[in-house]
This record gives sequence, C-alpha cells and structure tokens, in this order.
Amino acid sequence: MEADLDPEQQQMMEGRFSHPMQIDPGRDRFPCCIVWSPLPVISWFIPFIGHIGICREDGVILDFAGPNFVCVDNFAFGAPTRYIQISKEKQCSIPLRQSAFNGGEDEYMQDESGGGLNTWDDALRKSTQEFQHRSYNLLTCNCHSFVANNLNRLGFMSGGWNVVNLAIFILLNGSWVRIASVLQSILPFVVVFFLGVTFGGFTFLTFWFFFTFALIGWFLLGTYCFKKLIYL
Repeated sequence: MEADLDPEQQQMMEGRFSHPMQIDPGRDRFPCCIVWSPLPVISWFIPFIGHIGICREDGVILDFAGPNFVCVDNFAFGAPTRYIQISKEKQCSIPLRQSAFNGGEDEYMQDESGGGLNTWDDALRKSTQEFQHRSYNLLTCNCHSFVANNLNRLGFMSGGWNVVNLAIFILLNGSWVRIASVLQSILPFVVVFFLGVTFGGFTFLTFWFFFTFALIGWFLLGTYCFKKLIYL
C-alpha cells in the first residue's frame, strides 16, 4: 500500500537553501550530519549503544523511531549529544542517476520512477519513503538500519555501511555537542555500574557481561554471518 509524506513533511523535505547552514545545537540543526543520543536503560548498561539519525542539508534531523514512522525534526530520545558532519562534496558519490539501495552491500535496484538521486536530500527522501513502510524492531530493523541505508545511497566513503561499522564509526569519530553532553551520555552508566558492583557484586558483573555479550554478538552474527537478519 503506497503512502506519501504529508504536505508539511513534503515541504520540509523539498526545501532548498542557497547558502550552506551552520551547525546550531540550540535549535537542533546539524546540516549533513549523523547525530547520536543515548537510549534510556540500554545506554545505562552499554554507553556506546544509542539512537542515531541523519540530517538534511538544512540541519533538520530524520530518524527511524517506530513502525512505519520516520521522525522529522523531533529526535526521538532528546537532543543529540554527539555528531559527525559529512562533506557531501568530498566524501559522497551521488551519480546523476543513482540506483537505489535494496538490502546487501552490493545489491542495488534501479529507482522505480526512473529518476536520479541528484542531491543529498534526494537520497534522504528516498530512504524516508522506504522506511515509512517498514516495521521497527530493535534487533532487526532499527535507527542504525535507516542511517546505514541513507549512507549507502549517498555513496559515503564508498558505501558498505551496516549497523556494526556505523556504530563503531560514531564511537570513534563522533564529536560531543557540548561538555554537558559527555555527562548526559556517560554519567548514567557510571552511576548504574557503581551501584551494581556495590550492591550486586559478582552477580551484577555476570549479568552485565552476558547482556553486553549477547547484544553485541547478535548484531555481529546478524550482520556478518546471517546477513538477512539485520535489514538495511
């Protein structure tokens, strides 16, 4: 069943600006950036796992936040705490007639409309329309899937993005929005871990280890061994 963006979202998606915009954390504007924020509960135990989105050329954040739903300008878990700005001219390769990404690292299908993806926002619009027809699942199709799909369409650093290398990329290269963002992202983990060790001791450490091992192991297996488990 076909569904389009509503008029307000369509207008936002099609906006064009004659001058490049600057990052403005006060207004949650991060032009051509990947943005990250901690997740409740999960990030308290594994601080490098969080929620991510990708931003249009005007800085508005898009994130896959639920079944058949891509948030526009309303980042699902609060303001971003980390970001990576992408040079679309130097790091992306968007041919005049880009083929649309369809699942695997090398699996592409021609855009059904026959049109090319000529700009950054064209690629984001196409991914948004696709994920508006996808069910959300933390373990198989999540916000990382959405951003990886966009990066592959954009040809960012030659493509090949998935949920694992994207998470590592954010962890190693993300810049903090402000000093308070460090505390917002790390302090809950420090507090939970301290209280857990203090009152739970070895039992807590055992639970933490197996929880971390199981979650990370799932995404590694689903990405590199059973590729159809994790959607892109």
